[in-house]
Amino acid sequence: MNRLTAIAVAAGALCFAVSASAQTMKGPIDDSALSWETPEWGAEDKAGSANHTKNPANIKRALGTIKQFKAITIGKYYHREAPAFGARGWQMSIPGTPTGGPFGKNALTYHDELVTTEIGQIQTQFDGPGHIGVNTSKGIRMYNGRYAFDSYERGAGGRVLGMGPLGVEHVGELGFVCRLVVLDAVAYKKSKGAIPSNAEMLPIPKKAGDPGIVTADDMQGMMKAQGLSDLQPGDCVALHTGQGNTWGNAHYKSMTSEQRAAARAIFAQGEPGFGISACKWLASKHIALQMGDTSANDAQPGGEEDGMAVPCHTDMQPRRGIWNLENVDTESLVAAGIKEGAFIWAPLRIIGATGSPGNPVVLY
Repeated sequence: MNRLTAIAVAAGALCFAVSASAQTMKGPIDDSALSWETPEWGAEDKAGSANHTKNPANIKRALGTIKQFKAITIGKYYHREAPAFGARGWQMSIPGTPTGGPFGKNALTYHDELVTTEIGQIQTQFDGPGHIGVNTSKGIRMYNGRYAFDSYERGAGGRVLGMGPLGVEHVGELGFVCRLVVLDAVAYKKSKGAIPSNAEMLPIPKKAGDPGIVTADDMQGMMKAQGLSDLQPGDCVALHTGQGNTWGNAHYKSMTSEQRAAARAIFAQGEPGFGISACKWLASKHIALQMGDTSANDAQPGGEEDGMAVPCHTDMQPRRGIWNLENVDTESLVAAGIKEGAFIWAPLRIIGATGSPGNPVVLY
C-alpha cells in the first residue's frame, strides 16, 4: 500500500468513525419519534403535504374562493437589515458595477448580484423535509423515518453537499395550490378582551396561558367568528399575529436603520403564534401548509407545554410531513379584508436544500 492509498484509507476510516459516532447527538433524546406512524402518502414519499396538490378537487376548491379577481403577493422583503433568527443573515452585493460590458454596437451592459445567505431559511422561508428532525437513540429522525446521517449527499472528504431524499426539490416538483384561510388572531383576542383594544400585535408569550399563544379553541373560535366553512384536507392556513407588522411591506423600504434594528430586537425576544394544541388540530384536518407572520410560527419562549422547543415544528414536519411557511405578509391580507383565497406557490427546486425563499401569490 503506497503512502497516498494509506492516507485515503485512513481518511475514509476517519469519516466512517465520525459518521458512526455522530448518529445520536449529545443532549436531549426523544424516542417517542421512533413509534411515529408512516405518513398517509406511503413509506417512500418525499413530498409530504404537497401531495394534496395532485387532487383536482383541492384546486377547484381553491379557485372557487376567487370573487374579486384580484391578486396580492405575500412574501416579505429580502434585505440585510430585516429580522432573522439567530446568526442567520442576508448579504448582497453587485460585483463589478457594472458586472459586464459594454458589448457590441448596442453597447450592452449588465449587472449581477452576489448573495451570501442561508437561502432556504431567511426572511420569507419554507421549511422543507430536510430542515427539522428529532434526536433519538437511533439517530436524527427526519420525515418519513429517514435518518439525517444516512440521507446526506456527501462530496470529497465527507463534506455534506445536500439532504438527499430530504431535499426541498421533492416538494418543489408539486408545489401548492390550495384554499387559503386567513385567521386574524389580533382581532379575535381583542374581541375576547385578552389584549388591549389598541394592540397591533399579540404579546410575546412567557408562560402557558399567555394570550400570545393561539390554542385549538382559539382556532375554532376564529373560524366561527370569521364565518368560515370548515377546513378540508389540502387547505392552507395563515395566522396573523401582528408581529410581522413591525417590518411590514407597506413601510419597510422607508424605515431607517434604527427602526429596522428595533424590529429585529422585538423578534429576538420571541414570538406569538401557534400552541401545540392548535397544530394538532390543524393536523387532524390534514391541511397542506401552515404559515404566519413570524420567524417560526410557534409561540415562544412560552408555550402550552413547559420545556418544549417550538413543538409544532417536530409534530407537524418530521412526524406528519405538513410543511411550514414563515415570515409571510399577513398584514396585507388582513388590511385587504381577505378571509380566504387561492394560494399559489412552489418552493425552488434546489436539489438537497433544507428549504426555499419565495413570494407566494394569493388570488381573491
